[in-house]
Amino acid sequence: MIVMPQFPLGSVLFPTMVLPLHVFEPRYQALMRHLTADDVGTPTELTGDLGGTVLDDERILSAREFGVPLIERGFEVGGEDLRSGFGTVARIVHAETFTDGRWVVVTIGVRRFRVVEWLPDDPYPIARIEDWPDVPATIDLTGPVGTTTGLLNRCLATASEAGHDVGPLPEISTVVEDAVMQLATLAPVSQFDRQRFLAAPGPEQRLPLIDQALRDAQEMFEFELLEG
Repeated sequence: MIVMPQFPLGSVLFPTMVLPLHVFEPRYQALMRHLTADDVGTPTELTGDLGGTVLDDERILSAREFGVPLIERGFEVGGEDLRSGFGTVARIVHAETFTDGRWVVVTIGVRRFRVVEWLPDDPYPIARIEDWPDVPATIDLTGPVGTTTGLLNRCLATASEAGHDVGPLPEISTVVEDAVMQLATLAPVSQFDRQRFLAAPGPEQRLPLIDQALRDAQEMFEFELLEG
């Protein structure tokens, strides 16, 4: 198990997904200072006094990684939020700070995790976590990925016609596992659906959830067009 700083958000992060952040809360400014320091330091130096809860077989991950769980109830600013018991580890690929203490950070999702235990915020959220790797697919998903990619294209085109800003569709990876995560990221669906995607055991179980959510979204956008 690992003790890792956490940055709960109101949106779901997937592995392979780029996540830019504008960091202005003091507790998360402190987090960014710690994560981008030259040396990780001991758990006490990095996260404050954890009251003796850090075990000898635990470690702090890379100084440039933190967890991103979904805020299931509450708000991103100010605390007092209900956090999901799982999420995605984000790795910092670029960080820039300003004289007023704010940070602009670019991260990328790298892997799933599950929360074993939430520790006291000190000053930012901290949790004892374990990696949660996907269950490998037992069938060839190349064909189904192609079908769902076509459905995503149609869905985004309809959404654009209905007045939604969907942006250009990036090239989907030829690596099936990455492609499924990209489809989950790009699907114009609710955070509840996205959380279901992330929680699926693996790509074989995740892809049908994405497919059905896209079909539901397509119907919604077509209804919007009819309503004018």
